[in-house]
Amino acid sequence: MSTHIGAEPGEIAPVVLMPGDPLRARWIAETFLEDARCYSEVRGMLGYTGTWRGRRVSVQGSGMGQPSLAIYANELFREYGVESIVRVGSCGALTDRLAVRDIVLASGACTDSSMNRIRFEGLDYAPVADFGLLHRAYEAARTRAGGADVHVGLLLSSDSFYSPRPELTARMVEYGVLAVEMEASALYTLAAGHGRKALAVCTVSDHIVTGEETTAAEREKTFGAMVDIALEAALGA
Repeated sequence: MSTHIGAEPGEIAPVVLMPGDPLRARWIAETFLEDARCYSEVRGMLGYTGTWRGRRVSVQGSGMGQPSLAIYANELFREYGVESIVRVGSCGALTDRLAVRDIVLASGACTDSSMNRIRFEGLDYAPVADFGLLHRAYEAARTRAGGADVHVGLLLSSDSFYSPRPELTARMVEYGVLAVEMEASALYTLAAGHGRKALAVCTVSDHIVTGEETTAAEREKTFGAMVDIALEAALGA
């Protein structure tokens, strides 16, 4: 039994969908899974296991930010033998190429965090998605995005929701970064370190350029297209 999840051995499936918001985890379990059962309520970070098309899958909240996600991803990989984690979260569009509710499949994740600088002693590590998951997600997105546009490209995983240096984010856009969020870089790094698989599928919840945004309730409960894509990528034949 791990410190922060507290599930018993065998309660968590080899494939985990990971939203940041624990209430989104509950919504995913109740909306998309059959026979979903809650295996963790520790610190309010809900986790569920159920089935999708007859295959076991878990949904585990991660909280906001790379330090929080790293706690749950480490325990899932190390203590529960999880093979794949697919982040299903929100992101902020940094370019007018994207619109609110578009979906980003993150091929890689840049970051302003010091976590990898410490881990790699100053070397620049490039955290990338598992290609198999990314490829299957792209194929699923072509038919299951519910009309939303789907983009494959780079995210910026920022440690600051309210950035003190927005000009640096603008520089990232010049080099092809599509959107900003707060978790993917740590997830990709940890998956690589454990020899496991990871992908981030994110819905644009707000637009940094235009100022358009969704409500908290919409972010919690209406981003179903990315969940469909994530399930197809992780479990689809």
